Amino acid sequence: MTTTEQNRPAAGDSDGVGPLPTEAGQVTEREARQVAEAAREAEWGKPSFGKELFLGRLRLDLIDPWPQPEPERAARAEEFLSRLGAYVRSDVDGEAIERDARIPDEVFAGLGRLGAFGMKIDQKYGGLGLSNLHYCRALTLAGSVSPVIGALLSAHQSIGVPQPLKIFGTDEQKQRFLPRLAAGEVSAFLLTEPDVGSDPARLATTAEPTEDGTGYRLNGVKLWATNGTVASLLVVMARVPAAEGRRGGITAFVVEADSPGITVERRNAFLGLRGLENSLTRFTDVVVPAENVVGGEGRGLKIALTTLNTGRLSLPAMCVGAGKWSLNVAREWAAERVQWGRPVGGHEAVASKLAFIAATTYGMETMLDLSCLLADDDRNDIRIEAALVKLYASEMAWKIADELVQIRGGRGYETAESLAARGERPAAVEQILRDLRINRIFEGSTEIMHLLIAREAVDAHLSVAGDIIDPEAELGQKVRAGAKAGAFYARWLPSLAVGRGQTPSGYAEYGNLAGHLRHVERTARKLARSTFWGMSRWQGKLEHKQGFLGRIVDIGAELFAMSAVCVRANAERETRPEGVELADLFCRQARVRVAALFRALWENTDSVDTVAAKRILAGRYAFLEDGVVTPAADLPWVAAWQPGPSTAEDVRRRIPRPDER
Repeated sequence: MTTTEQNRPAAGDSDGVGPLPTEAGQVTEREARQVAEAAREAEWGKPSFGKELFLGRLRLDLIDPWPQPEPERAARAEEFLSRLGAYVRSDVDGEAIERDARIPDEVFAGLGRLGAFGMKIDQKYGGLGLSNLHYCRALTLAGSVSPVIGALLSAHQSIGVPQPLKIFGTDEQKQRFLPRLAAGEVSAFLLTEPDVGSDPARLATTAEPTEDGTGYRLNGVKLWATNGTVASLLVVMARVPAAEGRRGGITAFVVEADSPGITVERRNAFLGLRGLENSLTRFTDVVVPAENVVGGEGRGLKIALTTLNTGRLSLPAMCVGAGKWSLNVAREWAAERVQWGRPVGGHEAVASKLAFIAATTYGMETMLDLSCLLADDDRNDIRIEAALVKLYASEMAWKIADELVQIRGGRGYETAESLAARGERPAAVEQILRDLRINRIFEGSTEIMHLLIAREAVDAHLSVAGDIIDPEAELGQKVRAGAKAGAFYARWLPSLAVGRGQTPSGYAEYGNLAGHLRHVERTARKLARSTFWGMSRWQGKLEHKQGFLGRIVDIGAELFAMSAVCVRANAERETRPEGVELADLFCRQARVRVAALFRALWENTDSVDTVAAKRILAGRYAFLEDGVVTPAADLPWVAAWQPGPSTAEDVRRRIPRPDER
């Protein structure tokens, strides 16, 4: 986040999507950053509440009045949600899916008949054309019965074939593929490789143009492809070699899953989401026609990141569902279970946990609804908001589930099957803890999300001052950047000194929530000043201060959530007055968290932790590992793969297609 290459397209590359380094897998840190930077959206053509917040500006006019869905579209969606709710309650056995680690074929068929695989596909292609808001509500509903069903539908539509084609596909591609998917065929997204996670510069799967120029020949191995064992259509990211007259780079392809040369070598098993159909898939000379390239050569990562701008909203939808489910179990159990002469919910130690679960569920739901509504009106850039709600909900839902286990005590640690065997309500609390854990890793780990959001949060600074702190920038560049930065900061820094939050009557129209919004406004300016001080102090080294950047982002997430709940509760004051109580509760809790995060910006052990980590990695403290039996060292941590035909049995599970049912 410090150098010019992070905010400037590669030389000769007009749209900022440059070719990969000469050899994937052999890249420097600088080259890896260039690839990631070239893929991000560089322009801000629409307003962004999140971007303004990190600059110290509380732009409530961007979220208030509270956005409203289009009535006719909402009515159609509500009718679908009613049918979906009836179906998952009567025909989906979440306990059986957990026990058998398998979604039955008939559930695939039933969801297909409902149109659940086409929720985000336009009606003209046979889909339902749901808004982001109602799509996420459908995932919340389905995921509450079985989180695996939510993951199936989300991976298929949020990052699978439908969304990339919706944004970047040609009319011919949409006509060819979307009706199949809307009817019930399943898709998957294949980017990750055994040795490539969040660093796409090292992508090793290749797509060599065929000799006659009519297609590409794919070779490589993809890991952790959700839906990969059952999908009939795949989005595959592969590296096209650069050549004369050919830009090359990471490219997105739509691939028929039954193409010759594709082998599903493994179905992966996990801590949670036991019914997840997740694959290790090998491609050996798989021929893909040129007309299946999505968006053009070299645009694969840009397509992936743009898709995730709204695609990330699906994951917090299921976190919201988990929060609602946990609140129900916690409330009913804590009201009925008596210890020491009173219901356990009456004891302060448990009461604080109940308050946290309720307030945080309200906060997550509100952040998600607002982000969806902003995405649906298409007047706002929501890349920061979507990333914030993904980050926040995945972390908070995990904490909610952990607190629920504690409230339930021994029964929280016991399986639902064991509880039912002795005649008790089979609340699968330990399962929800296991199922939620992946959300802090899925679609961008918490650590990567911190860096991604921080990069967007400081974009305004890098656009004016990037060359100043770039050690490789030439003197002339630094001089020009200095003049540009001087003009920007001469206007911006004074705006951080005072604001509406310092006026006692500020935000009076929000009634008893006004004090919280005044706090948000003051804190947003403090956050912007802290970011500037961090940049001034560390300059080019700021990108390595990941603890500092993570706390900056976490503060921004809390401020976004506080703003959202205040606006929502005020808008619903007449119809749902209890929402004001929840908003007040949430803001009080959030202010405590924010205060702790600000203290930790400057009072922390980050530097000594870094030194300690180097010593740990060097084996200095290996004596601490004595006295236990450690994992056997006869296998590598990351299994190497060799090009060539597969030697494994194809374990692909063939779900009957809609025309075969």
